[in-house]
Amino acid sequence: MNALRLATCLAALAAAASGAYAQSAAATLGRPAGPTRQVDPKVPQPGQNGKIFPLGSSWVAVSLNGKPFTGERPSFKLDDQLRATGFSGCNTYATAAYPLREQGLAVGPFALTKRSCDKTVMAIEQAFLVALRSSAKWDIQGRNLIIQTQNGGELRLERSL
Repeated sequence: MNALRLATCLAALAAAASGAYAQSAAATLGRPAGPTRQVDPKVPQPGQNGKIFPLGSSWVAVSLNGKPFTGERPSFKLDDQLRATGFSGCNTYATAAYPLREQGLAVGPFALTKRSCDKTVMAIEQAFLVALRSSAKWDIQGRNLIIQTQNGGELRLERSL
């Protein structure tokens, strides 16, 4: 039931976002658009704790539920158009990532390449993608982006260049 609600909300957000971008190419997500300081109301603005969703940033996975990633680590890059892309351990992926109220985060379905890797690498990739897809909350602590999953897990990423 929750997955159906999330899918419905994501579809509504995508439809609203495409209409808003077509109407106002000058407005950027949550940033001033000239002297009038118009902001996109779909992107949550800083709350009481002053944190802003990290658009236009790149991250490399550090750990999942306290267990460090080894070898070639997964990555997460989020652009200003709410497109997330990266390396998942074996394959590359693309998805949509939507900020929600109170530092919530919703990640859409993935488009993945079809490369096959070692069974261990594939298990790490699967765990990383499940953690991203089931994201519920985000937080920034120093150089780290922490994504809390719906089932209480934690994906920790470190800012990269």
